[in-house]
Amino acid sequence: MDRNVRATYGASVSPDATAFAHLVDDGGYPRAVQRFLRGRHASRSRDVDLPVEGSVTRVIHSADGHWLACEVAPGGGNRSQIWCVTTDPDDRDARRIDRWSPGVPEGTAELVGWDGTRVAAILTGDDGVGTSCLIDPADGATTVLDRRSGGKLIDAWAGASLVRVGPRGYRELIMLHGLTEIALLPSDPGSTTDAGVILDDHHPRRLRSGPHGDVLQLYRPAKTYPINSPRGYVRALVRTDNGAEHTRLVEVTTTEDGVSYHVVAERPGYDLDEFAVSDDLSTVALLWNINGLSELQILEYADYTLGEPIPLPGPVASELSISAGGSMVAMTVQGPSTPRTVELVDPRSRTWERVDRAPSGGDASTDPRLVQMKARDGLDFTGWLYEAPGGANVGAMIYLHGGPEGQARPDYSEVFPELLDAGISVLSPNVRGSGGFGRTFSHADDRHLRFGAFDDVADCVHFLVAEGLAHPDRIACCGWSYGGYLTQAALAFHPELFAAGVSICGMSDLATFYRNTDPWIAAEAYPKYGHPINDRALLDRLSPLLRVEALTAPLLLVHGGNDTNVPAHESRQMFDALRRLNRRVEYLLFDDDGHGIVKRENRAVLVKSIREWLVEAFTTT
Repeated sequence: MDRNVRATYGASVSPDATAFAHLVDDGGYPRAVQRFLRGRHASRSRDVDLPVEGSVTRVIHSADGHWLACEVAPGGGNRSQIWCVTTDPDDRDARRIDRWSPGVPEGTAELVGWDGTRVAAILTGDDGVGTSCLIDPADGATTVLDRRSGGKLIDAWAGASLVRVGPRGYRELIMLHGLTEIALLPSDPGSTTDAGVILDDHHPRRLRSGPHGDVLQLYRPAKTYPINSPRGYVRALVRTDNGAEHTRLVEVTTTEDGVSYHVVAERPGYDLDEFAVSDDLSTVALLWNINGLSELQILEYADYTLGEPIPLPGPVASELSISAGGSMVAMTVQGPSTPRTVELVDPRSRTWERVDRAPSGGDASTDPRLVQMKARDGLDFTGWLYEAPGGANVGAMIYLHGGPEGQARPDYSEVFPELLDAGISVLSPNVRGSGGFGRTFSHADDRHLRFGAFDDVADCVHFLVAEGLAHPDRIACCGWSYGGYLTQAALAFHPELFAAGVSICGMSDLATFYRNTDPWIAAEAYPKYGHPINDRALLDRLSPLLRVEALTAPLLLVHGGNDTNVPAHESRQMFDALRRLNRRVEYLLFDDDGHGIVKRENRAVLVKSIREWLVEAFTTT
């Protein structure tokens, strides 16, 4: 792996579009950088110095442009802190603003955004109860908006807030307005409503004031309403598949008389991945998911005019950010041979500006092709096939994404180029349960249906062999998080099909996973895998560790020592069990990393280890 690869991502545009901040991954832990613009061109920059060793996972400008809030994971783990700095490049003072009660063990602090000049955050303790709150970065004063198990603050403004409730696959948004709790959409079990922005209530979307309270500028809604409009209304935009097969953009209006809603934008057959709204409510940026490829559209919100798609500089885009007046949109763009990079676009002129003039090209990867596969029960699913160049056929690896609601897309991978260079082709499938293909497909592996996902992996092997893409004795399986669990399950349920496996931060026993993970993660997973008490027999049947005698392929287990999502014990207990059976197994532990293996030096070791593990397995077959 090229250790000089530089990735930039997670941009936040300043309200006045004169600067932006983003994350940089080019050595050690990812860090935050503040960039300044000269015209539309990126000029000077400064690192955001924080007195904590760890990965910066998010950075967001305040609505008045005075502050930057940073979410930081010490030691690359999964429990975060929130730090704030001013946007003055000469001011190096950093202050931690998430506060925990004396004697109470710290949990995790999640940065949500800003409500004017206050940070919107969620503080979740070891009991799994989430405290949605607003924190003043100047003095740390905290206003609690909501406390509930599994509650997640999505947006807050002017006394109203959106809170996500419900487990994975069954999520909905409620609006808290004063003492009133309002369900935004009708009950639709199995639907997901998980993103939203509060628009207005006859007042400006954001009061943009300086650090001393002086008003800088007021942005008013572009849309006007009759004088006799219902009083006390609040509007919001939400992303939801409520009442539909695919996610779309819906406007919801709450009044004293009830809730009304209508569809603002949808693409039949495709999901809305993300949206971002300018503070003046003139512009909404939309990212659609078209079979794994991204498509950008701009919605003029005053009259709901949806423009033609703007061509992207790469196949996959994410992490939208928009200036207050809608004159600039930032996003992260990537592709098979292009690491994540921040790109800026003027939505009116449709012109792009690359943040880094000469971004790293990364290790070259062949362009994948989308392939269609059919499961043994007749279900159709897809995958991205990366073929080793020059007709090399050392072997093939099936790479399984996380989630299970994740999606295989033609994005950048540090692993794939190394394998392709070694003559190993890669198939990255979207087995049942993957996101991006509608709610029915995403629920197709829930609980008792998960055995079908195991069979889908086996059917990927049959596809590779039938298409002449791999020798049946030289096919491996690899995955991360849920993909690591699915790798172990595929090797245990279909041992005759695999020459080797690599499980990264994967579960081995669902019962011990539930017992040792953070409680809010466990509660969210019940509908996907089953309940640890009511479905104990099912969890045992789904756990690879309890079928360890059947697992015969050499297995490399990888974990981050600071992983609290899937604790490292999951890999360790599988390693110990296989060692007792005298099976070929190795365990690679990164003590200074977590669930994502974010430290660049650790990822370099990981990529090298995967390549060597598979090459040796294929050459000794």
